[in-house]
Amino acid sequence: MSERDSTAAISGIIDALPDLINAAILLNGLIAERMQVTPSDFHCLHALHEAPATAAALAERVGLTPGSVSRMIDRLEAAGCVTRRPDPGDRRRTLIEPTGKGIERITEYYAGLTARTREDLASFDQHQLDALLAFVRSSSKSTMAEVARLRGAP
Repeated sequence: MSERDSTAAISGIIDALPDLINAAILLNGLIAERMQVTPSDFHCLHALHEAPATAAALAERVGLTPGSVSRMIDRLEAAGCVTRRPDPGDRRRTLIEPTGKGIERITEYYAGLTARTREDLASFDQHQLDALLAFVRSSSKSTMAEVARLRGAP
């Protein structure tokens, strides 16, 4: 591929990303509505899917104040999506973790997208899949680095 073709391909990818991000935001908003939680609550549930966290750590992960996260945890707990348990490493702290029911509900809502994504990826060879995975991982890190940069900027 020539440098001009490569530049055009990179520009095309960058230009297409906002549509992907907006589609994901719309989907997540719809799923949050169906689960009877706010989009921020739903974002929190995604963050907890990675690993249980204290309220303070969760606030840092999702960029909310501790007070907002406390109310969010209350709503998610009332919806049956999270539970609180003592931290085995420090009994003074409480960990927030998703419930099986919460994960099951999310999995059901994403089943259609998961199936479509598998179909979309089926035409890619292993080299292309490895490249896509590397791109998604590096883009996630770059996005979080930009979040940190902007949080520190006036």
